[in-house]
Amino acid sequence: MAIAIASTITAAQENTESTETVIEVTSPRLVRDLYDTPAAVSVINAPDIQQGQQRLQLDESLDTVPGLFFQNRYNFAQNLRLSTRGFGARAPFGIRGIRIQVDGIPYTLPDGQSQIDAVDLDSAQRIEVIRGPSSVQYGNASGGVIDITTARGDDQPPGTRLRQDVGSDDYYKTTVQANGSQGGTSGIATMSWLNYNGYRDQSEVEKGLFNSRLSHEWGEGDRLTATFNALHTPKAEDPAGLTAAQVEEDRRQATTNAERLDSGQEVDQQTLGLLYETPGVGAGDLTVSTFFTRRDFAQQLPFPGPSGIAYDRQFYGISSDYQQHSEVAGLPLTWLVGADLHRQVDERRRYRIRPDGGVAEQIQEETQNGTTAAVFAQGDLAITDRFNFSLGTRFDRLRLSIDDDFLDDGDDSGSRTFDELSGFAGVSYRMAPRQQVYATIGTAFEAPTFTEFANPDGSGGFNPDIEPQQALNREIGVRGGFGEGFSYDLALFSIRVDDELLPFEEDVNIDGVTTSRTFYENAGRTQRNGVELGLSWDISYAWRITSALTLADYTFEDFVDEQGNDADGNRLPGLPREQWVTEVEWKGQGQRFAALEWQYVGDLYAENSNQTKVPDYWLFGVRAGDMVRFGAQSLNLYGGVRNLLDEDYFSNIRINANRGAFFEPAPGRTFYAGLEWVF
Repeated sequence: MAIAIASTITAAQENTESTETVIEVTSPRLVRDLYDTPAAVSVINAPDIQQGQQRLQLDESLDTVPGLFFQNRYNFAQNLRLSTRGFGARAPFGIRGIRIQVDGIPYTLPDGQSQIDAVDLDSAQRIEVIRGPSSVQYGNASGGVIDITTARGDDQPPGTRLRQDVGSDDYYKTTVQANGSQGGTSGIATMSWLNYNGYRDQSEVEKGLFNSRLSHEWGEGDRLTATFNALHTPKAEDPAGLTAAQVEEDRRQATTNAERLDSGQEVDQQTLGLLYETPGVGAGDLTVSTFFTRRDFAQQLPFPGPSGIAYDRQFYGISSDYQQHSEVAGLPLTWLVGADLHRQVDERRRYRIRPDGGVAEQIQEETQNGTTAAVFAQGDLAITDRFNFSLGTRFDRLRLSIDDDFLDDGDDSGSRTFDELSGFAGVSYRMAPRQQVYATIGTAFEAPTFTEFANPDGSGGFNPDIEPQQALNREIGVRGGFGEGFSYDLALFSIRVDDELLPFEEDVNIDGVTTSRTFYENAGRTQRNGVELGLSWDISYAWRITSALTLADYTFEDFVDEQGNDADGNRLPGLPREQWVTEVEWKGQGQRFAALEWQYVGDLYAENSNQTKVPDYWLFGVRAGDMVRFGAQSLNLYGGVRNLLDEDYFSNIRINANRGAFFEPAPGRTFYAGLEWVF
């Protein structure tokens, strides 16, 4: 299929203007032109991230990227759930299986967990997305990569911005940003505060975010950049999942336990990162980055029993890579070598909570240590000026250990060590300056997180019955553009995953109180096959259409779950087969704009047995804005409507939830508006 498409494109190119547009990508770590990259990579720039958006969650910016699926937009205690090609769908909260990094600082821990509550979209300038397994680049938890770059201060005119947003369900967000530069030094600082009562009961959030960068460049391109990010969330409530009967009774309600226990979380986090870039080491470019993150976290889960959780985390590390252009047998070779060393230390406590919300006793105190050390190498060999061969490999040593400091129930200390080798090979043929076809094959691994290692038998330590999942990814793609206004990106993939990690809930009886806890198991094998198509067409200066279509089949093979159900041939829960997002945008004079977006999400199943089907749905949304200038100052006015047709749908499905509490209803029609003063 890809060969036929490539032939058609080559023929059409003879009658098409072939103006070369250089789009450089860095998320695969080997810096190169997009049209020389043998991978499904999407690039989103500042206007699509910020213009007329609330900038609350990543789905606003990335919903027109094919292959991505988002849930949990409105539950700030559980945070946005993101999956790409099925990786990450198992997470009951947060993100699994996908590497997240911001300004070179990893937001993915050595054990594979990712938190994105500190990502500042108000200062984001660029987002690169690798769709598909990427362990060669980043190791554990690499079903894909999201690489976010925020402003440095010299990438926009100096000045100050004051922004105030309001909206439905008592939504208020205030943002202040200031930036400037002098000589080789530039800086920017952004601070925001969010208050939102939420659509459902027990879903209020208060959140403050500060992000700053200070950069200095000297000599021949040497640059040192310091980044400081701080998150303060004194309240993020969790209304919990509902049964179908509860949804029918009242979509806005929270569960009785959630309200009685005041379920939710509190978070304080600070991150400091340093990035040094120099082109002056030998004949190549050297990059060195280091970071330190401190996170204090407390959470009350929406059920009594062992549901009070707290930890103090330190996460730090260093990464370096060196890239150089050379020759092999007279052929141009671009190669990269590097190393990562990251460490996570969690001081964790767990408490048994009475049905009335009081603390009965402490039942856990332990130190969780995760350390990853890795070396990697990649190379692109130009066989001809159009044909490239790429090869990469990476070795990871991941050690997870628990030091049990709560010895009343015995010593549950222990450790697990994984030595993992990942490989990648790809070919890329550039049919014209803006036409490319590629094919790749690669392996990836994903270890269970500390949470996923919990023992279903109630004992502490590591569950000895689960292992990392292993993926083999095969992909064929073609991308390109015609003239100045039309571009496309088509990828066909087939991924086999052995020992897929899956959640299940099980009743636990403690002191006569029955509660549900989530545990994990390995499925025998899963298969992911699909096609992703992205299109963008600038019809004229004023009109643009962007569209993303994903058709995929995610199925179990040779899997019997913990309840003895034969799931062979069933669909993986929590994943639709079809997704289609289209946006039509109009731009007028100055900064005037309007956009209409529609989204279709196909049906999906809530559990492994495929007995509970969640229906498909359509969503429509509009946003618009204009700017008024007063000399050097300006006022930007904008607003939007989400779920324009007031569709009843679910923003999140809790996979394999016990007693049928799968559903988290999404808001109906909601409005927001904002005013930004730039001076």
